[in-house]
Amino acid sequence: MQYSKPMIDLVYEIRRRVDGQLKPGIKLANPDMLRELADLYHQCKDTVTRLLIKELLTLAGETWLAQIDMQTKKAPTPEPVKQVSKVYRGQVTLTDSPAQPTTPQATATHPPATPKTQQRIYRGRVID
Repeated sequence: MQYSKPMIDLVYEIRRRVDGQLKPGIKLANPDMLRELADLYHQCKDTVTRLLIKELLTLAGETWLAQIDMQTKKAPTPEPVKQVSKVYRGQVTLTDSPAQPTTPQATATHPPATPKTQQRIYRGRVID
């Protein structure tokens, strides 16, 4: 298969974003790379990686994009994980947001914290 410049850039970006265990399979020299990425599309939880893989397969041709759709119809898609973007020292990272209880029983077990008056400490001693 002939890779265009945008496809090569997408492969490099996908390779950078996946786990270290999957990196050896994501190389331009690998003839089964697109098939492996189609399988990875359904296993991956990261939304950005999924979009990059879908864009790469769109550029590769309709037959590759049809593989994703065909596999999607076979396997039910799990509920997408909500992710929160955080910026730390100029780097944007996506992290999974913690699951919050939605049932009334779960919220009843954890009552809201009551605000306490803060103690002011100066040179190791409590100040009134």
